[in-house]
Amino acid sequence: MNDFEKKNICIIGYGSFGTAISILLAGKGHNVSVTDMNKELLENCRETSENSRYLSGARIPDGVNYIIDESGKNTNLTKALSMADIVVFAVPAQVFRNAFSGICDLIPDEAIVVDVAKGIEIESLKRLSEVAEEIKPKTRYVSLSGPSHAEEVGIALPTTVAVSSMDGEAAKTVQEAFSTDRFRVYTNNDIVGVELGGSLKNIMALGAGISDGLGFGDNAKAALMTRGMAEIKRLGLAIGAKEETFAGLTGVGDLIVTCTSMHSRNRRCGILIGQGVPVEDSIKEVGMVVEGVYTCEAACKLSDKLGVEMPITKSIKACLDGKITPREAIDNLMTRSLKSE
Repeated sequence: MNDFEKKNICIIGYGSFGTAISILLAGKGHNVSVTDMNKELLENCRETSENSRYLSGARIPDGVNYIIDESGKNTNLTKALSMADIVVFAVPAQVFRNAFSGICDLIPDEAIVVDVAKGIEIESLKRLSEVAEEIKPKTRYVSLSGPSHAEEVGIALPTTVAVSSMDGEAAKTVQEAFSTDRFRVYTNNDIVGVELGGSLKNIMALGAGISDGLGFGDNAKAALMTRGMAEIKRLGLAIGAKEETFAGLTGVGDLIVTCTSMHSRNRRCGILIGQGVPVEDSIKEVGMVVEGVYTCEAACKLSDKLGVEMPITKSIKACLDGKITPREAIDNLMTRSLKSE
């Protein structure tokens, strides 16, 4: 952190985490440009220095440059990307393919692509690093994951995350560029485990919320989190992840914060479902993308494909599909055949 090197950084997607990261990076002194499909949102952020829709209460530094291209020719975005050292994608996981493929030719080959989304593509069952490699081979792709609510990052509360990449130098560059005295970044060479841990914990957060919504106690939630991590680890090992990754920040660390905090949109959605609110209405009330809903479908497909047992995940999926009630989901899990831990 003492050898600070200013970078040109372009952020694609200006939701809660895109905003929080822009505040962090601009505050450190980087040249930060941001863009989003919602031009009205960007205009409002520029006028008020606040993203009142997605991250109310966090002030955006004056130095952030808003790319609002009214011509439709993307000339401003083209220029920003051509000069970028790092391009951060802060779009939902199921949108990443379209977002990346739309601008990948504008990103310099030597630039680093950082993805902060946590999910698995439903159609292909690919992790987002695999999607990037398919679209643009040899992309210097880095995944950033860990217990990091945007609401806390945006106001500089202490946060620790990990970055992972097949390109070790790219991961170290991001570590140095993003680290501050309130945002500590570790490197991790297990990108499979990092991506899966960050993705699958959202499913368990839905389950934890459902348990809370039903009025169950801490015992039930602790059991769900612990057995949920066992499922995450089983699927991860079947794909090639390292077991120790799931004991780290992007595994149990992210699981804890997402299953216990009201900042978690997945937990909030689960609480509503547990209280009897229809799934679609619960998602709408949360007001943002609930990644766990999509990841749950992908995880079930992966578990079937690989022959991995994931009873909690499949019970949550049945609940989301309306095949069983939340209470039936819990009853089914509690009355499964007895076995060793």
